[in-house]
Amino acid sequence: MLRPSLNDPKQFPNDQVLAGQLGKAKPAWIAFLALLKEKAPQLGSEWRYYNDGKSWLFKVSRQATAICWVAVWDKYFSVAFYLNARAEDLVRNSSLDLVLKREFLHPVEANKFRSIRVEVRTKSDLNAVEELLDIKLKVK
Repeated sequence: MLRPSLNDPKQFPNDQVLAGQLGKAKPAWIAFLALLKEKAPQLGSEWRYYNDGKSWLFKVSRQATAICWVAVWDKYFSVAFYLNARAEDLVRNSSLDLVLKREFLHPVEANKFRSIRVEVRTKSDLNAVEELLDIKLKVK
């Protein structure tokens, strides 16, 4: 099973570490942080090392509710949103790529929450992230 790149529990993912891991995707990371600040300034965020996955993840939340999880990989990062069934119509009627819609509407496993994960390599990949952020904030 693949693991995100930030695996050293003693190495906090500071700006220098992120620049080394993300490479050309670093401007997209900066744009992602700006997007969060602009679209939802009430959200909090934090880096935490998770022992179960043996990696650092960036959690974006509203009070105790996780909005999305970010993992850093080699030269890109992924943003995962976990949505419940109430989000189906919003996802179905969105302008998201069909592959992303299919990932949510036809999950491999039947769980209460289903995920949509967006790989971000360039700023244009943030269009899907922005739309999913809007959906997540609408659905309780």
